This record gives sequence, structure tokens and C-alpha cells, in this order.
Amino acid sequence: MIGALAVVVPARDEEELLPGCLQALRRAARHPGVPDLPVLVTVVADGCTDDTVRIAHHHEAQVVELTGHNVGAARAAGCARALLAAGELVPGIAPDRVWLAQTDADSQVPPDWIVRHLAFAVSGWHALAGTVRVADWRGHPRRTAAAFARHYRADGRGSGGHAHVHGANLGVRADAYQAVGGFRPVAVGEDRVLVAALDAAGYRIGRTVHSPVTTSGRRVPRARGGFGDFLRGLDARAG
Repeated sequence: MIGALAVVVPARDEEELLPGCLQALRRAARHPGVPDLPVLVTVVADGCTDDTVRIAHHHEAQVVELTGHNVGAARAAGCARALLAAGELVPGIAPDRVWLAQTDADSQVPPDWIVRHLAFAVSGWHALAGTVRVADWRGHPRRTAAAFARHYRADGRGSGGHAHVHGANLGVRADAYQAVGGFRPVAVGEDRVLVAALDAAGYRIGRTVHSPVTTSGRRVPRARGGFGDFLRGLDARAG
């Protein structure tokens, strides 16, 4: 039985979009379907020069400050801090009773997001890979949204109706996370690397198209080779 849930949010100069992210997480934590357990939010401010840290504190999130500009290391540091906090709130809690959920600072989870993750955890899954949708296609060529939908359908094979992995909508039980070495300190693709390691180790990875996370469609990405660059590639082909 899960005894604590932690959400890790890496951020780099996200003063504009972080408030919406944290407000959405608060709504999800207050969903009537969430049992009486600690829900911890940790924002990892990685090389921030704006008001990201102040905003995170204002929304009562834990804050880890880094300067490495590395999303894999940021998620790993956030998970480590979250596990320490879970141990302080629930003394002696075992890793197999902590669920580590992941989202992004430019994203907003739906109200039932935490309920969805907990349902998979309670059902014995070691990890959950969810989907995303783009909040706003303004600034992109008209055909980019359709190209994105085709890509999602084309890659939608596998159990749970999709084969995607997004750091904006990912969860893993802490014992499985630790057993495979956690997030690697890679600049991009840390989510896919973790899921591949879990799969190779024989852990059960659930997938769902329900409760998708809404993420920004900004054209200036924070991480080269990440989701923003993927959208820019679609722009080039659609334009």
C-alpha cells in the first residue's frame, strides 16, 4: 500500500508557467479520490535566474537549487529530496510504499492525475507512463497539430494504447526506481532511459491514455533534443 506520493518538477527559468503547474498539482492533491496520505511537491530550480525559486516557495513546494543545467540530474536530486521528506513525514516508510511522480514546470496535470497514478500503484504496477497534449498551437504552422496527432497515432502501439514516455507524465515506485539506479545525469531523454532500465530489469510498466497532462507548445525549448525540439521538427515538415 502506498503511504506517500511525491511529485518532482524540474524547472529552469519558469516564473511564467510554474504557478499554473503548481496550482494544478494542488487541485489534483485535493481530489476527493486521493486517500489520506502525504503529497509532497519538490521543485528543482536548475540554473534559474528569475523568480522560479520564490514562486515555488510561495506555493509551499520544497525547493532544490542546482546549477548543472541537466534535467536528468535535476530529477534525480528532486527524487532524493522527496524520499528524505517522505521519511520525515512517515518515519520508517519503506521505498515500496512511496510513489515518485514526475511532471514539468510548463505543464498542468488534470484534477484526477494523482488518483490515476495511485490506482496503478495500488494495482501492483512498478511504473506508469502517461500521455500529453499540447496546450496551444499558436505560433506553429497550421498543419503542425495534425502532424502531431498522426505521430501520436503512429506511435500508439503497445499495452495501454500507446508507447510514449514523457517526463511530464511519469511515475515509478521508489524501490524499483532505486533498484535500477534512478535517473541518469543526461541532458535529454532521462525519462526514456529510466523506463528502458525498468523494462530491462523486468519491472511492470503500466501505460494509459487517460488523464493526459497538458504541456506548453512553446517554440523556444529549454532542452535541446527534447519535446520542444520535436515540435520544431514537426513545424519544419508541416510548414
